[in-house]
Amino acid sequence: MSRRVARLLRYFEYDAERYFSSDLAPADVAEQRRGGMERLRQQLVERAPLTLAFGQSLESGISDVQFTSAHRVPFPYRERLPRELKIGSAVTQSKHTQVCDLDGNWRYDVSGSYGVNVFGYDFYKECLSEGYAAAAELGPVLGPYHPAIRDNVIALKAISGLDEVSFHMSGTEAVMQAVRLARYHTGRTHLVRLCGAYHGWWDGVQPGVGNQRRVDDVYTLADLSARTLKVLETRKDIACVLINPLQALHPNADAPGDASLVSSDRSTAFDRSRYTQWLAQIRDVCTRRGIVLIFDEVFTGFRLAYRGAQEYFAIQADMVTYGKTLGGGLPVGVLCGRAALMKRFKDAQPANLSFARGTFNSHPHVMTSMAAFLRRIRDPQVQQIYAQADAQWNTRVQSLNRSLADAGLPVRLANLHSILTILYVAPSRYNWMLQFYLRAEGLELSWIGSGRMIMSLNYTDADFAEVASRFQRAAQQMHNDGWWWSAPHLSNQWIKRQMFKDMLAYRFKWLAPRTQHSPADGIVAALKPGH
Repeated sequence: MSRRVARLLRYFEYDAERYFSSDLAPADVAEQRRGGMERLRQQLVERAPLTLAFGQSLESGISDVQFTSAHRVPFPYRERLPRELKIGSAVTQSKHTQVCDLDGNWRYDVSGSYGVNVFGYDFYKECLSEGYAAAAELGPVLGPYHPAIRDNVIALKAISGLDEVSFHMSGTEAVMQAVRLARYHTGRTHLVRLCGAYHGWWDGVQPGVGNQRRVDDVYTLADLSARTLKVLETRKDIACVLINPLQALHPNADAPGDASLVSSDRSTAFDRSRYTQWLAQIRDVCTRRGIVLIFDEVFTGFRLAYRGAQEYFAIQADMVTYGKTLGGGLPVGVLCGRAALMKRFKDAQPANLSFARGTFNSHPHVMTSMAAFLRRIRDPQVQQIYAQADAQWNTRVQSLNRSLADAGLPVRLANLHSILTILYVAPSRYNWMLQFYLRAEGLELSWIGSGRMIMSLNYTDADFAEVASRFQRAAQQMHNDGWWWSAPHLSNQWIKRQMFKDMLAYRFKWLAPRTQHSPADGIVAALKPGH
């Protein structure tokens, strides 16, 4: 259904007049916004000309750059925006909690390097230095194992609570292997994923938008729903259930990003106790029904706790996948599982195999850097960080939210541990502009903008206080520039309806007089199913 809807959606863009008043703001507010964007543009260009020029030189040659550039903001605004506000993402140095661009500007990193950076960049530089030194005499010898692999396996078995380990080149590959083995040993066809959960870019776990192949062996079920438990109890074709524990922050919703930030109805619903009980119910039904429970901890592993989400939510899975930070700064995917599930052949059927290999599996430099990482996180100092991190980040976020409320700014933060997302508490079509104000204040976000801020655990109270100060200044300037203008007609429902009308008007020109310039929503009622 989501793919069908996506095919019906047609591209359009706002002209110069409508760009700054798509919420029907008056001319003086539109001019205020125009002036704010121009000041931002000048500020970014003056501060980072080399970085911006380098970024532009990549746009015609790297498809990833083209993709991320096109999905920073809602699509009706994206064509004009790159001409006004350009983003450069080249960096040459890192230290502690900061990164430095080509122009020598140091910014506080709140991107987390997509989740790799759990303990701060200096920590990983040391892991990499140790790892490269330990494997220097071997180089890229593949096939034979570096001796470091044995200690890694021992540590990972203890951390995961499982029997065996296999190494892969990415988190996506580890998930692929887990699902393949679950089907192999259960003889069943289908996997279950929970609504909104991300498990890598493999089409077998991505049945909706983004994958053109029809996927008919996946059930996407609701998080925190008794009906999901009933499906697990009654279906006989379910091989495994995939859990991405990060969904606890926003159950039944896709990962937040500014490209979909059309209104202010982004929400979170993190309740640790409730989600723990929910996972325990899934664990119980999977045990009784012979369904393999897989925790996808590529993102949450080694962040939420020493033993990851399994420890944080007090659940033991049958299989666990890891990645990101575990490589000590190098790419890696790992699968841990019960011995009976990890076996890739049948003793009585010599040709009945579950094949999985990879040229760079167990690369010696990855193994030695991983060994350094696993040694370091056992240090008492790191264990103390784990012990206090959850309460510490809750306190920090609560403090920043009080400051934002006291200042009358319509923005708040929600968090799961050290993973933050930005919420908007007043209706607006322009919330996505905040990412550019944050960047102007020296904060490094990922390409999804304000949807997720991933903080490393080495942030001190002083570091966070500085980030909080910059965050509030950015929000205040955005407020001063008129982007959060309000009016009686402006509600989240009206914004979404108006967006729908604009799409209709640009596709069917004869509708334009009825749709573009009025808060009325009669056209929407006329187009509801059944009319």
